[in-house]
Amino acid sequence: MAEHKNSPSEIAAQIRRALKDGGSAEHAAGVQWFFKEEIKSHGWYAADLRRTLRRCRREILQEHDFEFLVGVADELFSGVVLEEKGAAVLLLEKMDAQCGDREFKRFESWLNRISSWADHDALAHYLIAPMVTAKPERVKSVFRWAKSRDRWHRRAACVALIRGARAKRFFPEIVKLSDSLLADQDDMVQKGLGWLLRETAKYDPKRTVPYLMKIRGRAPRLVLRTACEKVPSSVKGRILATEKA
Repeated sequence: MAEHKNSPSEIAAQIRRALKDGGSAEHAAGVQWFFKEEIKSHGWYAADLRRTLRRCRREILQEHDFEFLVGVADELFSGVVLEEKGAAVLLLEKMDAQCGDREFKRFESWLNRISSWADHDALAHYLIAPMVTAKPERVKSVFRWAKSRDRWHRRAACVALIRGARAKRFFPEIVKLSDSLLADQDDMVQKGLGWLLRETAKYDPKRTVPYLMKIRGRAPRLVLRTACEKVPSSVKGRILATEKA
């Protein structure tokens, strides 16, 4: 049976066509430079993509409800092109007040579709993290992801707590998570953990600096150096003085 012309699938197909037609081949070639993985990109600049998807969201919500919008995003995040996954996130960004447990489980399922750190961080930071902050019970999922064999789930465990860290929340959970991931050898996970600790140190230095001093002998260099990017140089020097080689 053919899809209805106004189904989420059809709207997503229209957005895909617009993304394909509106990109820059020259910029697409430059995008690949940022990634270790092979990336499929239409070559959109971030500001242009954001502006376009904001307009798309307004148009969709003029005729359909929020559930329909989530359906369109779900279709787009199933794609393989960088801008398609980015479009899915942008359609739903800052709408976490309308998201409940059903949406959280859907976003969690999107972690199985990740193809690069860019679509991972967009999903984890802009959709999942605000929902974890809004409902702290969801931290249980974070610790489950931290035990996953999949690198993106483990990185998501870190990134999902960044919004909370900026609000000076979840410090005991951040310490517990960090302790569990310090031995992780995956560079994507180490960068995610370093990012989390950097934000925690920036917004809650009184508690974070002593923790960094405590783990300095066993934390990977990448984690520790990233974590220290926002602390005063004198403190940074002390923390890194005996960092793990």
